[in-house]
Amino acid sequence: MSRYVLAIDAGTTGVTVLCFEKNGLPSRHFYSEFPQYFPRPGWVEHDVEEIWQTVQKLLAEALEACGGAAEVAAIGITNQRETTVVWERDTSRPIHRAIVWQCRRTMERCQQLKAAGHEERFKQATGLVLDAYFSGTKLGWILDQVDGSRARAQTGEVLFGTIDSYLLWRLTGGGSHLTDHTNASRTLLYNLEDRTWDPDLCEILGVPLEMLPGVQASSSHFGDTSAEITGQAIPITGMCGDQQSALFGHGAVEAGGAKNTYGTGCFLLFHTGDELKPSASGLLTTMACDAAGAPAYCQEGSVFVAGALMQWLRDGLGVISDAAESEQLARSVGDSGGVYIVPAFVGLGAPYWDMEARGAILGLTQGSGRAHVVRAALEAVAYQTRDLLEAIRADTGASLSNLRVDGGMCRNDFLMQFQADLLQVPVERPVNVEVTASGAAYLAGLQVGFWQNWGEISAQLPAARVFEPSNDVETDHLYAGWKDAVARVRSGN
Repeated sequence: MSRYVLAIDAGTTGVTVLCFEKNGLPSRHFYSEFPQYFPRPGWVEHDVEEIWQTVQKLLAEALEACGGAAEVAAIGITNQRETTVVWERDTSRPIHRAIVWQCRRTMERCQQLKAAGHEERFKQATGLVLDAYFSGTKLGWILDQVDGSRARAQTGEVLFGTIDSYLLWRLTGGGSHLTDHTNASRTLLYNLEDRTWDPDLCEILGVPLEMLPGVQASSSHFGDTSAEITGQAIPITGMCGDQQSALFGHGAVEAGGAKNTYGTGCFLLFHTGDELKPSASGLLTTMACDAAGAPAYCQEGSVFVAGALMQWLRDGLGVISDAAESEQLARSVGDSGGVYIVPAFVGLGAPYWDMEARGAILGLTQGSGRAHVVRAALEAVAYQTRDLLEAIRADTGASLSNLRVDGGMCRNDFLMQFQADLLQVPVERPVNVEVTASGAAYLAGLQVGFWQNWGEISAQLPAARVFEPSNDVETDHLYAGWKDAVARVRSGN
């Protein structure tokens, strides 16, 4: 029997390939970054050929370490979600650089759609808001800009996909043009109730149905790798957007389960089971997975800037040399000295959805130093998470018994303790924080019988570290200061 399941985690700034064993944990880890491109202020692009080359390199290294393709039972793919790729069917060559989920170039188009009265129709059908974050307006922009591309899309000569679909296409040698429900639900083109592409919304955005991928359950057979790439065919049996993959990886597979991922952005997902729950508090309604990897629903709060704030402190301001230094600096002062950072670099996501808001550092005095600014940046991530939890409570009346966390920033003990204090619920950090990749691996492995069910996986996993909330922190006062800071940067103020 094959000894491994591989997970390809194609993130916003790099690709990770991990080799998972039967104990549910990764034993080998391969990572490489790829470039970001910023052609104009607020615009963010990727060269997907560079992403594909990175995947090929890491996959080759992983297969060699595992003893070859014969030792791999299946591959799972998880990905940055809303990033938009359009490529030629015959050549697999993109017709434009990928437009990244962070990119704000379609803000004006979103405003036009709102002015035309389409906002409620999109929200009702897709569970999303009309924001430049999502794929649909990005796709429409590419078709508008590249001459002849819309006509070619109508004949199926050019194809659309998010990063999962494009990697699947390349891995299968052009044999599979598919996605899963979680990624489809982030496009502004997918009807949550019907669980399929919505022809009316496609027409509004000028997107031909012929260019869209087929949609399958996150745990299903998406195709087999080309033997030219992996030596022999390996089934690809798991695909899932990164945030829903992390939700599955945590075992939050039933109504009431929740997790928060601290990555480039920050994403809190609350599982609602089979119930489609529209939000009245600024959250998104989107697709998730049940315990078998079949479609289910969740509410999501999306924060655009979390780990990216640490990168800015390092590369933009030069106040830290690496992210790990932020914890030491934050602990070197008793509090932030009244300093608040609102990291609205690309507007504000949930629950505000203000595309025109911009970032600010507030509350500076002559006594404010480097440590206060760094501490305020970490606290900003926790405040944004509380914003999301407050919205979930308003929508559902639910009070979380705990919050499961993952992502690079959750390694910061100061941030995790401050988060527990601010929310007044225990924060649970797993031993393996690569939970996004874990979810993709589990979805793939369950489909081929590498694991029989979720219970077999969870029974083997080591206990998480728990950060218990302290009652000594004046959290309501601090949070009120945050809300005031956000109000100051909102557009129109």
